[in-house]
Amino acid sequence: MASAWRRLWLLQQYTAQVKRISFRAFASTTAVHQPVELSYVKGSTATPLSEATIGEHWDGIVSKYGDRVGLVSKHENNLRWSFREFDEHVSQLGRALYASGLRKGDRLGVYMLNNSAWMTLQYATAKMGIILVTINPGYKVKELEDALNLVGCKALVTVPEFKTSKYLEMIKELIPNIDAVPPNEIVSERLPDLKQVIFVDNKTLDMKSLPKGVTLYEELYHSGSAFSSVEDPIRKVGSSLHNRDIINIQFTSGTTGKPKGVSLSHRNILNNGISIGDRMRLTEVDSICLPVPLFHCFGLVLGSLAAITHGASIVLPSQGFEPEAALRAVQEEKCTALHGVPTMFITEMNHPSFDRYDLSSLRTGISAGSPAPIEVMKDVMTRMHMKEITICYGMTETSPVTFQSETTDGIRERCETVGRVLDHVEAKVIDPSTNEMLPRGVPGELLTRGYPVMEGGYWNSKAQTDEAIDADGWMHTGDAASIDEQGYCRIVGRIKDLIIRGGENIHPLEVENLLFQHTDIENVSVVGVPDKVYGEQVCAWIIPKRHAKTPNVQDIQAFCTDKIAKHKIPKYVLIPDDLEEGFPKTGSGKIMKHVLRAKSRAKLGLD
Repeated sequence: MASAWRRLWLLQQYTAQVKRISFRAFASTTAVHQPVELSYVKGSTATPLSEATIGEHWDGIVSKYGDRVGLVSKHENNLRWSFREFDEHVSQLGRALYASGLRKGDRLGVYMLNNSAWMTLQYATAKMGIILVTINPGYKVKELEDALNLVGCKALVTVPEFKTSKYLEMIKELIPNIDAVPPNEIVSERLPDLKQVIFVDNKTLDMKSLPKGVTLYEELYHSGSAFSSVEDPIRKVGSSLHNRDIINIQFTSGTTGKPKGVSLSHRNILNNGISIGDRMRLTEVDSICLPVPLFHCFGLVLGSLAAITHGASIVLPSQGFEPEAALRAVQEEKCTALHGVPTMFITEMNHPSFDRYDLSSLRTGISAGSPAPIEVMKDVMTRMHMKEITICYGMTETSPVTFQSETTDGIRERCETVGRVLDHVEAKVIDPSTNEMLPRGVPGELLTRGYPVMEGGYWNSKAQTDEAIDADGWMHTGDAASIDEQGYCRIVGRIKDLIIRGGENIHPLEVENLLFQHTDIENVSVVGVPDKVYGEQVCAWIIPKRHAKTPNVQDIQAFCTDKIAKHKIPKYVLIPDDLEEGFPKTGSGKIMKHVLRAKSRAKLGLD
């Protein structure tokens, strides 16, 4: 409740400040000129939306591009499948899931990093009407338990372990008797809906040492060959599926609170994948290097679905993000696209071996997940050859993309905006205290509406759904943004991240963009901290470049002087204790500013 009140207060403070500054300027110009154009945009409807299910669309792609490469997994002995081979795996796994007792509407959780089994599960579940529940592989025991119980998962697919994540040990903790029950007959007080745990061999443990109550993925997969063509369950189930059926539950990234289950339909994510790929100008000759996680909408929709819907291939460079593995995959597979959040691109370009790799095949890609600093994007376009990189904006609740830049947009539009609204999507900027639309160029809260808005709302939570989506179908994003005369959208920042110092609004992104220009800084994140006199002060967390001098607070303040207003200059400069670990991030790479705020208060003695 306290966080809700703070959000409301921030919105009121924010819009009051906007009115004081912006409306005064608009009033002086519009009194004698033409009426003010309001901040409302609507994408083209010239090309109809697809009304197919993901399985139906998949079948069309396989029929058209069957002999072309569909999937490459570099870390699985350079596994390489054509679309036809990919489809054979998808279909056999779909039959196997059916044989194991899973039916349309059942929830199957996937709790692992990127591999070919993950990709196969994505399309096998879609064909069988099984709801794919994507679970952050960074979750610990209690988070996993909460996620599985929130949506009532009947089956879970995972790996024994990866680096410091001991998935098998967590499963044993949640299901103490797993070595004493038959596979597919799990009984757990803590996980009452779960009946089956399936382990994929990622070469970390001897699979023969696993408890007898688990199912091995390979054994499950081969069980799908038992069906004859006459009794094929794929045909039987496929005819009962509808494109409005919920097919995917993704959890919000939880940078500010407890994650919620976002319920998405075939229609939601299939059309979003098509639109994203169209903006990238993807065709069957393209190949996307995908180091972003598949459990997140970035990997699942912007990566997998955007590629597959256009006959382009997916290249998985590694299980988790490894910068050199991504660079190597681009060179060896001559990838034409590379996806990442800004911190990934920063890490790749700062890798000691960066200059040894040939990235000249790259043309495009996507930067999303968090605001892209201007200097970073300029480097991506030049040093990484991604001259047609596109910027995406959205949220899990909107499938996720609603705004995206064009490959032909100028550098200013791609560095300073998130592009224009996608086809079949509406957007507007409002004063949240009155719900009235604001004039073009005036920042306020961004709202979006259309096919991407989550079909099923938040899983089993009508109250939270009604709070996020109003009676007219508008999704309230919580982002501060403006829309200019050409329809380009500028994300000013999260309203909840707004710093209010002495009544003046400070957007962290503005300060971050400036500090990224400092020659000794590799990464930066700006947060607000309490102040008895001004309410809040600016605190900058920095990660210095390798072998560079570490700037202190005086250096930073001197650098900022004459570049931004005095009240925006950081009062505090902090450095993470572990530079290799860097800033606290979600599994999708977003910096968790609420954690940084807490760390700031603790380090500065402001609690």
